[in-house]
Amino acid sequence: MTTHLALLRGINVSGHNMIKMEALKSCLESVGFQNVVTYVQSGNVFVDAEEENAPKVGFLIKQEIFKVFGHEVPVIVINKADLVACFTNNSFLKEKDADIKKLYVAFISTALRADSINDLRISQFKPDEASIDENRIFIKYAVGAGKTRFDQKYIEKKLNVSATIRNWNTVTQLLKMYEERL
Repeated sequence: MTTHLALLRGINVSGHNMIKMEALKSCLESVGFQNVVTYVQSGNVFVDAEEENAPKVGFLIKQEIFKVFGHEVPVIVINKADLVACFTNNSFLKEKDADIKKLYVAFISTALRADSINDLRISQFKPDEASIDENRIFIKYAVGAGKTRFDQKYIEKKLNVSATIRNWNTVTQLLKMYEERL
């Protein structure tokens, strides 16, 4: 069995794509996933599966959500190593007086090129900052996530990828939950 963490984008936000976590859990168990555990209402779901391939797991989850709930929901599946890399590779954590309330991670559906940061044209969003690490974008918002144009929609449009963003507290909790599962 392989443990996967599925990050669902855009559910239970402002009354759109509403899915109760208990219903999601039942839905995923009905197609064979085991030890299904959700974290908060924004779509963080741990599943154990015989399938090791993360994109295949993501496709199956996406397909089942559409079939059962009728919502087209992008799903990005990551593993424990992806979460550990958030702590190891996030240069914003190394800054003196780092304010974790302003740190976020955008998880991306595919690996990014090193020059992708230029494609984002992050300079027009100063004083917000970002750095890219494979399939993650580390973001430090100057004011907050709710007051920026450098959001998931912008990232997806500029890089032609699927993305979902989690705040640092959520990333920390998800890693803790992953460690408790193993």
